[in-house]
Amino acid sequence: MAVRGAIFDCDGTILDSMPMWSATCIGLLRSYGVADAERVFAEHESLDMDKKCYWYHDHLGIGESGEALYRELWQMVERAYERDVRPFAGVEAFLGELRAAGVPMVVASSTPPELLRFALGTHGLLDYFDELVFAGDAGRGKEYPDVYIAAQERLGTERGHTWVFEDAPFGVRSAARAGFPVVALFNDHDGRDRGFLERWATQVATGYGELSLGRLAGLAPRTMRALVVAASPEPSSPVLVSRLAREADYVIAADAGAEVLRAAGVVPDAYCGDEDSSTAETRAWAEGHAADVVRFPAEKDDTDLELAIGRAQAEADRRGACLRLTVTCASGGRPDHMLVVWGVLARHAQLAPRLVEDGFACRVLAREGEPAWRRPADLGRTVSAIALAGDAIVSERGFFWTLDRAQMGPLADRGLSNKVTADDCEVVCHSGVLAVFAM
Repeated sequence: MAVRGAIFDCDGTILDSMPMWSATCIGLLRSYGVADAERVFAEHESLDMDKKCYWYHDHLGIGESGEALYRELWQMVERAYERDVRPFAGVEAFLGELRAAGVPMVVASSTPPELLRFALGTHGLLDYFDELVFAGDAGRGKEYPDVYIAAQERLGTERGHTWVFEDAPFGVRSAARAGFPVVALFNDHDGRDRGFLERWATQVATGYGELSLGRLAGLAPRTMRALVVAASPEPSSPVLVSRLAREADYVIAADAGAEVLRAAGVVPDAYCGDEDSSTAETRAWAEGHAADVVRFPAEKDDTDLELAIGRAQAEADRRGACLRLTVTCASGGRPDHMLVVWGVLARHAQLAPRLVEDGFACRVLAREGEPAWRRPADLGRTVSAIALAGDAIVSERGFFWTLDRAQMGPLADRGLSNKVTADDCEVVCHSGVLAVFAM
């Protein structure tokens, strides 16, 4: 897989600074008499530096204010970057290889940009990077993919070819779940769980000597393609279901979806639901063949589709893979059921789920997931883009009507029934949640 853009964490990835951060934060906490300072630091490691200090003040009652504690920690860390921290061996040579190949690079960090500039500049590494992206400006912490998505947008590269280099387990997982290929940097002194990193990363490296553009180009991200066959009273055709199942790594029957799979001659990997819409004969068949059977009570809040998607995510998590979700046999029947299906798919928009039926295909997009729908398409094909939640910001090219960051309100008709006019067309969701239909 080509490397067209690179996003680097700094502390623990470029600079061997995690021992400094733990020692400095734990030392700060101990100086105020905080008991079990090591545990407190570990539990809040993922917070941005300023949020960490405000949490220490607000919940532990230390320091005159969160701001005062932040200034104190800043001074301690700045001195330590200069005195105690060094780059990892081989990192500058690897950065040089990327720069020579024309790969744009940014840093995505929970450390404030001013402190990053000081740290990287002190060690002669600042000029390798086009920009520094701060998690605090991007939104949430690195347990979520916000900072990596913001960095990718700065690079202007495709997510599947934008590599994230990270040491923090929570960062590795959130970047992988968002569809980035990830290199996890592992060493023998930062206390990371290598098994966890191996579950989520495309590649685990114990040093930069193991990395090269050629080696990364030969790797592929871990993905699990799941097919959920739902229980619509207007079932998808056996031909379509059979084709979708052949493309999937994991097939889930949601209650009466087992009837559709049985008709198509496809054995599900998992069967789940409240068993109120499938026949006793089909239930016995599914339970006798599926490796995973999960029963739910009929009196429940979630739909069988929601529970089946949760089962798909759990299996992807078990495999340490990024979930690619396709749903079929879900849109026919009662209109209230159909609206709830769109609500379920909108709630899982970060997965960029596909809904494929005999008469149409649809992909749901969100900024956190895959932000674009791209495909070579037949000229004259009808494509509609409909906002499902919030005000979506949408661009369309290769159509009769083009859009450039146009705002669409929920269920607005502006994106309805566009026509493909170019062999290569694209719909981009810059924000909000968008359903793109191809008929």
